[in-house]
Amino acid sequence: MKDKRILYVSSEVVPYLAENEVSLMSYDVPKMINDQGGQIRIFMPRYGNINERRHQLHEVIRLSGMNLVVNDLDMPLIIKVASIPKERIQVYFIDNDEYFKRKATFTDEEGVMFPDNDERAIFFAKGVVETVKKLNWVPDIIHVHGWMAAMLPIYMKHFYKNEALFSETKIVTSVYSPSFEGTLNMGMINKVKFDGVPAEAIADLEVPNYENILKASISHSDAVIIASNNVPSSLTKFIESSGKPFLPFGSKDAFAEAYTNFYRDQVL
Repeated sequence: MKDKRILYVSSEVVPYLAENEVSLMSYDVPKMINDQGGQIRIFMPRYGNINERRHQLHEVIRLSGMNLVVNDLDMPLIIKVASIPKERIQVYFIDNDEYFKRKATFTDEEGVMFPDNDERAIFFAKGVVETVKKLNWVPDIIHVHGWMAAMLPIYMKHFYKNEALFSETKIVTSVYSPSFEGTLNMGMINKVKFDGVPAEAIADLEVPNYENILKASISHSDAVIIASNNVPSSLTKFIESSGKPFLPFGSKDAFAEAYTNFYRDQVL
């Protein structure tokens, strides 16, 4: 994978958030490609429970300052950056006081999902793409991890479909076990349609539960990785019937070779 450019877009990444299957793989996979001589960038939201001082986050003024429109509201985009110690890997953080200042990731202290998680996901997707455009860094692959990042394939295939910068870029979505119950805001589909995405392309978002959000993401991806042993069978069947190249779940010990071969043989 030497010199290949891979953009990792994730809901969660260690060491900035607690260890779980998404945050661990969102660190291990980029590190593996980095060790192989690939060029990588990692993007994640800058949740309020990330300790900026400890992790030495700092704002990148030249990348910050634009407004992104979410559901007809202008929301300022702030970009922060940090480096994973010892790995020489840069992580970019998408920030906005309205969406990410609160001291939690997805739920309040009672465990209730934030009502604007749908808008946070839209803002995150747009923020990543707009920042990569400013960096003028053309990824060969965009690899998406976690439901908060799941809007990115949809926006790449519709809202940003005419961006010449990404004309050759392929999108891979990793699918993990369900990480929330219930649904996001039931008005989510209308907020995505507001950005010119056709209703028929996102019919799954009529009921924006975990499985349907991932189905919409998969439908707009070029390839899929089953990254957990606990993916619902209905979602596995959807992936298998999608006609897209997919990598079945494999042991953590053997992921490096499997992912490298999948990138090279099925995606690039």
